[in-house]
Amino acid sequence: MSGVPATERTPRAVNRAAALALGDDALVLSHRLGEWAGHAPVLEEDVALANIALDLLGQARFLLSLAGDEDELAYLREERAFRNLHLVEQPNGDFAHTIARQLYFSTYQLFLYQQLAAGESEFTGLAAKAVKEVAYHQDHAEHWTLRLGDGTPQSRERMERGCRALWRFTGEMFRPTEGLDGLDVDWRALEESWLASVTDVLHRATLPVPDGPRSGAWTAGAGRQGLHTEPFGRMIAEMQHLHRSHPGASW
Repeated sequence: MSGVPATERTPRAVNRAAALALGDDALVLSHRLGEWAGHAPVLEEDVALANIALDLLGQARFLLSLAGDEDELAYLREERAFRNLHLVEQPNGDFAHTIARQLYFSTYQLFLYQQLAAGESEFTGLAAKAVKEVAYHQDHAEHWTLRLGDGTPQSRERMERGCRALWRFTGEMFRPTEGLDGLDVDWRALEESWLASVTDVLHRATLPVPDGPRSGAWTAGAGRQGLHTEPFGRMIAEMQHLHRSHPGASW
């Protein structure tokens, strides 16, 4: 990963389940954002979303390398073996929908990495370096949430619709499954900080905070357990197609 020297990858015992879960989050969202290449509403956003995708890909490479061979884990696992959140696998939708997804996830990732950076684990070095990247991701999403929410009637309606549609996927972020529950993370404090931050952004954007449930009996932890939503299978098939079509190829 860019900015994470190999010498800092210490030989300590690795929490493989946590590395897979966090790595899959970054990998899947990186791919989703990469789908915007050539399709963003303005050239500047084409570049911005591509840069965010590359940041996340760098995080994914480091995390997956802690758990095994990064290429095999990315391209040869079946759908049920991925441990990412439902939130990050949701289709892009329109630009406002993508921004809502990014606001929810990057805010979560920012507070998570801040806690991990303050601790002592195999993830400390990554978190300390990546927190600066993630702070930019969150700021970018916040900027666009404010701009769209407090913009035209159409932009406000689309931003509100995106926030509302994705709200039900956010509870899963704070229901740690095996591996993640062993991290030195205060999940209750993380959720409280996330909710306070997102609520503040939405209020400043003149948007209502969605009032629906943030997790249901099936969605809470399901992605972490390998149970994914329908669009994920199609996304994985596209992401893995080239590698599977040319096994063992070198470039």
